[in-house]
Amino acid sequence: MRFVIALILLVLAGCDKESQPKGQAQPASTAKAGASDKADITLESANGMRATLSYQFAGQKAPSAPFADAQGQDVSLADFEGKPLLLNIWATWCAPCKAEMPTLDALAASEKGRMHVIAVSQDLEGRAPVVAFFKETGVNNLVPYTDADNALLTAFNNAIALPTTILYDSDGKEVWRVAGGVEWDDAEMAKLLRAAD
Repeated sequence: MRFVIALILLVLAGCDKESQPKGQAQPASTAKAGASDKADITLESANGMRATLSYQFAGQKAPSAPFADAQGQDVSLADFEGKPLLLNIWATWCAPCKAEMPTLDALAASEKGRMHVIAVSQDLEGRAPVVAFFKETGVNNLVPYTDADNALLTAFNNAIALPTTILYDSDGKEVWRVAGGVEWDDAEMAKLLRAAD
């Protein structure tokens, strides 16, 4: 995974036509023109999971679709503005979603206080299967957010596959998204997350 991410950062540095400070390659900023022109990048985790990193929607505002918190109260992505937000859209019936959830849980623990890390389930049965899965797998740092009406998927024009994880900056604007499962507690993924600082 480290080699793949290092290669990605090298490719980004070589393809970026804007002048950047010399040194380590910088991930695309949401405010920079041309971020959506960057090619999608394939990521492969050490465990064989494959995903695609995309800057195509960089700069777009997070949708306002409601979903439920652990108490069943409506919340939206706007409630998390003020800090960077990593939104994971998943379901308990999705194999790669379940495979990456323990590492997303570990990331939520390590980023606590700096970044919101939330996982919103698209299970039509609501909270029960999510709570059961979290208990079974020892997920302790993520709140069981649910979207039984699939309002988030609708807000994205039903054009995303599960799992999809989107990084938003503290103003609620998209930085990048990853379609597919990855190991979120990997040190190289942590470097990509700093793009929202």
